[in-house]
Amino acid sequence: MADRKKNRYSENMSMGVCPECQTGVVRLQFMTYFTYLNTELITVPNFPAWVCDVCGRREYDTQAITWLNTLLNPEAGRRSTPRRKTGPAGVDRPLT
Repeated sequence: MADRKKNRYSENMSMGVCPECQTGVVRLQFMTYFTYLNTELITVPNFPAWVCDVCGRREYDTQAITWLNTLLNPEAGRRSTPRRKTGPAGVDRPLT
């Protein structure tokens, strides 16, 4: 996993000037991400975030957030229930 992370992210990547303070440089750091799923606290170590070196503003990587939301989705991995076939205009077909 570490190799995959290094391929996607360069250690010295910077996103540019901080949109909050307009002074600092926003650089990639890996930190622990905390979120709640209902009443349970979920922690994700080594999560990519863009952090300003002056004001400390933190913005998490959007693709990593999307992947995390997909993994934490309660419907993830569940099969969809097959729909019952109906006749014209939503009328149920008789069972044969």
